[in-house]
Amino acid sequence: MYPNTSNLNLDFSKRVTINTAQQPWLPSPLNGVERKPLAREHAESGHITSIVRYKAGASFTEHVHPFGEEILVLEGTFSDEHGDYPAGSYLRNPPGSKHTPFSKNGCTLFVKLNQFCKHDTQSLRINSNAKRWHPGQGNLQVLPLHSFETSHTALVKWPANEMFVLHKHYGGEEVLVLSGQLKDEHGSYPIGTWIRNPHCSQHQPFVEEDTVIFVKTGHLPS
Repeated sequence: MYPNTSNLNLDFSKRVTINTAQQPWLPSPLNGVERKPLAREHAESGHITSIVRYKAGASFTEHVHPFGEEILVLEGTFSDEHGDYPAGSYLRNPPGSKHTPFSKNGCTLFVKLNQFCKHDTQSLRINSNAKRWHPGQGNLQVLPLHSFETSHTALVKWPANEMFVLHKHYGGEEVLVLSGQLKDEHGSYPIGTWIRNPHCSQHQPFVEEDTVIFVKTGHLPS
């Protein structure tokens, strides 16, 4: 179990890797909702990044996101009063927004809370399954999801045996491996691994099999 889920992984100068598949589910204050904390400022508010699982029929009461909420649906279908969001959906609920989320048949989410720039007020509902991918560096394919100032968020497809150029992360990088296995000179990262590379870190990632990642860059403290 986690020894303490408060003030967890908040030193942004340090590299963090967590294989979430090996972490236990912890109960939340709401019955039917469990989570795996990845970074957490304190009990139920502040900077939070986590994997969240709704059991079938679980629901939240209406609540406000004072500093924003970002969601990637990993499995199942997530819902609120505005619609249904299948796996592959990317949602942004800006500061001050509110909703009443639920899941009829259960779902798993990657969730980031209270991490919006105060001037970023864009609400997004993107079903990546219905979007066109764009050519990226080398043989990569990229599906842009969101950009604001120096921060950029996207899905990236890696074909087998692709290697990226050695590069530096100004403003840091955050990765969640969605399929396959990402590698670099520091190690191997199977599906479900969360990686946070600090400002000005560098590496040269590569894959040996088809791999898809969720990636954010330029958003971490320098």
